[in-house]
Amino acid sequence: MSTPPIKTAVIGYGFSAQTFHLPFIVSLPEFELVAISSSKGDRVSQDYPSVCCYSTAESLICESDAELVIITAPNDVHFALAELALRHNKHVVIEKPFVTKVADGQALITLAAEKGLVLSVYHNRRWDGDFLTVKSLVEAGKLGDVKCFESHFDRFRPQVRQRWRELAADGGGILFDLGPHLLDQALALFGLPEAITAQCLITRDGATTVDYVDMVLHYPNMIANLHADLHSAGPNRRFTVKGSKGTYEKQGLDPQEDRLKAGVLPVAEDWADEIPEQYGRLYTEEGVEPVATERGGYQHYFRAVAKAIRHGEPVPVSAEDALWNIRLIEMALESSQSGKTVTVTR
Repeated sequence: MSTPPIKTAVIGYGFSAQTFHLPFIVSLPEFELVAISSSKGDRVSQDYPSVCCYSTAESLICESDAELVIITAPNDVHFALAELALRHNKHVVIEKPFVTKVADGQALITLAAEKGLVLSVYHNRRWDGDFLTVKSLVEAGKLGDVKCFESHFDRFRPQVRQRWRELAADGGGILFDLGPHLLDQALALFGLPEAITAQCLITRDGATTVDYVDMVLHYPNMIANLHADLHSAGPNRRFTVKGSKGTYEKQGLDPQEDRLKAGVLPVAEDWADEIPEQYGRLYTEEGVEPVATERGGYQHYFRAVAKAIRHGEPVPVSAEDALWNIRLIEMALESSQSGKTVTVTR
């Protein structure tokens, strides 16, 4: 007997929903898109005529028959909407960042456990091909003992845009936008650090929220430097990983976002593959060689969510893991404001 698809609703119809969630929900047989909430009702009806459109997130949660609700609304309402969905006995996926306050995240974890519901956070960058390549090189010992890990997520946006991500609202700024990507990948590779030192600055004319982030995670035998800014007009320095046997360097961003923005549906197994010109380089005493980028694919996150809901398998990104990103963001702000290194307490 086949397993029925999971009735899924998406809150929001902005960039995140259209780029990172809906292409997978409509392409994977594990899911059935049944509802979207948006103020752009006419556009939703045009794009998805067979899907119910609700004018508010609250009405979708309370009235739709969705089993799974995906929240892509602004960061400052993640907690309230997720809490409402869980209380209505719906599984929940939240676009990163999980929440904006640690206490809110802990409350959601407790509520999901009480209800026996899946609660996960969309840290999709765990399925970037370049990150998977770094992970493979580290685990295989190709770099030896890692001493310095550098990860950049830089953009060129010198002018402030009038959108919620760049306003001084709760959860605004690149610390909450790009910081979770950087932190989640570092924690997935190396676990929790012993301490964090950070600079979280406002550098653009007219900006009201953080647009420059530099975080150093202190480990017993290595450091991880995580950086994001909006004044990088040149090629993106994505990863530099230095170890006792060699160094791996990778330029450019994973191609999945650009392909999704261009309308490529993630249906072919190789849809996320990089071309050889995009490969990173491994430098050792013997010389330099290109390293074929591992095959990524954000579809693997969604397939794992479906298995967690239908078969009780582990979620692909636990809320507990995601909450550590928020804890470290709070510590980064504390470090930046105090000018001191902050010890990470477990």
